[in-house]
Amino acid sequence: MNIKRSIVLRVRVVFILIALTSAAIPYRIAQLQLTEGDKWREKAETINFQYREVPATRGNIYAGDGSLLATSLPFYRVAMDPTIAKSDKYKAGLDSLSRFLSFFYKDKSAAAYKRMINDSRLDSKRYLVLNRKQIGYQDMQKMVQWPIFREGRLAGGVIFEKVEKRYRPFNSLAGRTVGFLNEDSYGAGIEYSFNSYLSGKDGKALFQRLAGGSWKPVFDAEDVKPEDGFDVITTLDVNIQDVAETALRRQLTDRDAGFGSVIVMEVKTGQIKAIANLQRNKNANGYGENYNFAIGDQGNTEPGSTFKLLSMLALLEENKISLDQKVETGNGVHKFYNQYMRDAKNGGYGTITIREAFEKSSNVAISKLVDEHFGSSPSKFMGYIEKVGLKEPIGFQLTGEGKPYFKKPGDKNWYGTSLPWISIGYESKVNPLHTLALYNAVANGGVMVKPYIVKAVVKGNQIEKSYEPEIMRERIASEKTIKNLQELLEGVVSRGTAKNIANADYKIAGKTGTAQKLIGGAYTETYYTSFAGYFPADHPKYSMIVVIDSPNGFAAYGGDVSAPVFKEIADRIYALDVELNPDNQSKIFQADATLPKSPFIPAGRAEEIHKILEELGLKANPTQSEEWVKTITSGESIQWQSNDTDKPMVPDVSGLSLRDALFILENKGLRVNYTGKGRVQNQSMTPGSALVPNATINLVLG
Repeated sequence: MNIKRSIVLRVRVVFILIALTSAAIPYRIAQLQLTEGDKWREKAETINFQYREVPATRGNIYAGDGSLLATSLPFYRVAMDPTIAKSDKYKAGLDSLSRFLSFFYKDKSAAAYKRMINDSRLDSKRYLVLNRKQIGYQDMQKMVQWPIFREGRLAGGVIFEKVEKRYRPFNSLAGRTVGFLNEDSYGAGIEYSFNSYLSGKDGKALFQRLAGGSWKPVFDAEDVKPEDGFDVITTLDVNIQDVAETALRRQLTDRDAGFGSVIVMEVKTGQIKAIANLQRNKNANGYGENYNFAIGDQGNTEPGSTFKLLSMLALLEENKISLDQKVETGNGVHKFYNQYMRDAKNGGYGTITIREAFEKSSNVAISKLVDEHFGSSPSKFMGYIEKVGLKEPIGFQLTGEGKPYFKKPGDKNWYGTSLPWISIGYESKVNPLHTLALYNAVANGGVMVKPYIVKAVVKGNQIEKSYEPEIMRERIASEKTIKNLQELLEGVVSRGTAKNIANADYKIAGKTGTAQKLIGGAYTETYYTSFAGYFPADHPKYSMIVVIDSPNGFAAYGGDVSAPVFKEIADRIYALDVELNPDNQSKIFQADATLPKSPFIPAGRAEEIHKILEELGLKANPTQSEEWVKTITSGESIQWQSNDTDKPMVPDVSGLSLRDALFILENKGLRVNYTGKGRVQNQSMTPGSALVPNATINLVLG
């Protein structure tokens, strides 16, 4: 009896539990749908649908003359949603589309493409990458005319996913200055320092998560369009940049040096016209631009004798000396406490004038004078370093500027020998940009202007931000002192350590520098050589500094290594600059009586040229059916000829602007090198010849 009652009780308990569970299920369903429905629907949408960023088109970087230094070229990855196309359009066009794809990509047969698309449609696969190879804009324009694709993305299912690639027309020219930006948003140069302007504002688009983890855009969603980045206009001159890099590379190679830098600046404005940095590659094969030694921390070094200009400034400002005053250098060796100061010349210079001491770069003379007049008050001497702006960073526009280093009197590392050694460029560190700013101020009559390399941030005709010349110091020294310093710098070239670069065409003023390198706590016979100065000396337009580290060979001093590079660059600039050398330019700029009365636009996009001519009120016979045209002028009439660039052969880009030529040639799969500026005058590949993938075509602009 007890057993039967126990069994019945258990059955009843189980029945009640089942009934309660059964009742709880619809209750939970109702709760999920009615009470928690919004929450879970939102979570499902978050998992399967997501607004993702659509990158904006990055802005361009231009040289001061409008030459393109960096731009973004559009490429596309072709995908498809084969489930979208209507059955009749799909069946009628699939065979033709497959043949087009096979002929274009040349990697699969038409049957293989047809099978791949059909299988995806049967499996309801809504995102199919047809080929991983990226195509150019012109190829995309052709594809949109193909069967099925011509129905568009909403009716045909074609998806062109835009991918932008950064392209630099001048290749490695000014490489570290133009800079880069990697995927982690870290970089260098203008690309990194002005990224907030160049990057623009990314948009947003709705994407759907598909099987396998891929994402497909939802085309009927309300997207937020990206805002393209601003363009950055620099002060760089591509011709001067090219000259600077070529001369520096040649000397580095000849001397098997470690690295070198060149900065060319406009005296009155502070505009940087060129920054070149070349360092021996890790494989010891040639030189590359891997670090900006001109402005960065690694470029902070003991400057050597170029710093003697500051010492002379301090002495002259205190009225302690006159240039024709005599100073005794003895046999070229002088003892300061337990250290010996030595001149480069064995046996010394004996008794010489202060003018001669500077021209010959006598360490003994300069250090004795500074110690004699400032030894009891070294803070007064160090005050001149601060007065001329060498003690703190300039605030240059590029991120990564090095901070100067100078000892302070009274610090635990300040010794009795510190002042004499600082006076000739040791026991302190500055980068080439700081040194050049000082020399530029002397060239500019004592006015120190701030060096800058970007003059505007623009978008079309809209100027977002502009940069003008900025005065850092109204006057670094008295007018008399500045004139004396200018005399000294001219004397270095005419009679002193840089007389090897003197020439009859124009005068150079400057100072050589040679500093022994401190390695392992001891000074070695390895040198850091430099030359800083300006030209023409009688009416300065450009200042420049050249530094070359660890040159090998005989006579590895600043006058032998860096000064010749300065002269080579200065000679080329002088020859090219119309303002400095008008006689040399007269032949180039002679008026040509055969020029047409109408503005001559050799070639370009038909639509763009037509708009220009309409604005000018000129007659034209447009060929509206063609995208690219060439023009021929006759009086006030302009005739257009078709320039077909769609054919699978080398296109004719003569007469086109560089940007248009790059667009056409890059989309043909060609690599482009070019020289000069302006429009294309010559091309190395004959128009109409067979295309060779990844071949290099050379353009000459003029």
